[in-house]
Amino acid sequence: MTGYPVGVFRRRSASAATDSHSSESASPEATEATQPKGYTPKKGVPTPKRRESETIPRKPVKAPESRKEAYRAYRDRLDRQRGQTVRSSGGLKGVPKDEARYYRQQDLGEARAFARDYIDSRRSASEFFLPFSIIIIALLFINNPLFQVGVAYVAWPLMMVTIIGEGVLVGRAVKKRALEYFPDDTAIRGIGMYAAMRQLQFRRLRLPKPRLKVGEDPTPRGAR
Repeated sequence: MTGYPVGVFRRRSASAATDSHSSESASPEATEATQPKGYTPKKGVPTPKRRESETIPRKPVKAPESRKEAYRAYRDRLDRQRGQTVRSSGGLKGVPKDEARYYRQQDLGEARAFARDYIDSRRSASEFFLPFSIIIIALLFINNPLFQVGVAYVAWPLMMVTIIGEGVLVGRAVKKRALEYFPDDTAIRGIGMYAAMRQLQFRRLRLPKPRLKVGEDPTPRGAR
C-alpha cells in the first residue's frame, strides 16, 4: 500500500519536469507569436536590437565635405519635394515644365497666382528692405554719436513703419480683389500675408518667377 502513493507522486513530478523543460526550450519568438495583440513580454527577456527589428537596414548618409556640396544637396532635396508637390496636384495649368519645380504647396491655385501677379506688377519700398538694412547697419559704425542716434531712432523706425504699413495695405487689397475674382478658392485664406512676404523679396530672386512686368495689369483674363 505504501508503494502506490509514492509511484503516483513520482509520475507527477516527472511530467511537471517535462513540461517545464519544454516551456524553457521554446523560443521567445514562438511564444510572442502566440500571444494576443498588445502583449508585453515579461522582464528578463532581452529586447531585440534595432538592426534585427528593421527589415531594411538604413544606409549611412555621407555628410557633405564643403559648403558647396551642402548647398547642392539642399537644392536637390528641395527640387524633389517641389516635384512631388506638382505631381500630387496633377500638374499646374499654364506653367512650363522647367519651372514647375519652383512651385510649393502654398503657391498652387489661381488666387495665389493673382497675388503674385499683383505684387510683381508694381514697385514698392518693401522689396528694398534687405539693402536698406545693410546700409543702416553700416551707418551705425560711423563714429558720431548724434548721427548714430538719428540712424537708430529715426531712420530705422521709419523704414520699419513703412514696410509694415505697405504690407498691411497690400495684403488687404490683394485679399479683397481675390475674393471678387475667386470667391470659391480655398487658397484665399492667408493670401494677404502671402502677398506681403513676396513683396519683401528682390524681384529677381522671387520664386515662382514673375510673369508680369512692372506696370502691367494683374487682373485675371476672365475678369477683364
